Amino acid sequence: MIPLPRPARYLALSLLAVCSLAAARDLDQDEALALRQKGVILPLEQLLETALGRHPGARLLEAELEEDDDRYEYEVELLTAEGVVREIKLDASTGALLKDEEDD
Repeated sequence: MIPLPRPARYLALSLLAVCSLAAARDLDQDEALALRQKGVILPLEQLLETALGRHPGARLLEAELEEDDDRYEYEVELLTAEGVVREIKLDASTGALLKDEEDD
């Protein structure tokens, strides 16, 4: 391992701290239920219909509710009929499509 000078170590640690703060926070089912009951987010079933409607014949692999930059988002992973995994992000409050791309 190559030793880094002290300023470079501080910079690396600072970058790691900032990156970890910028990451989305996954919400658990209790938090999701409370937000749904308050009317803050739409029902997951409604958003899944939107996601699956974009790729007929696709199967749901995973759905997660996240809070990212003070916005609630559903991240949905689908396996298309062609065998491609797609990552779809939907605004959980409005249902607006944020992203639909092939997953890495």
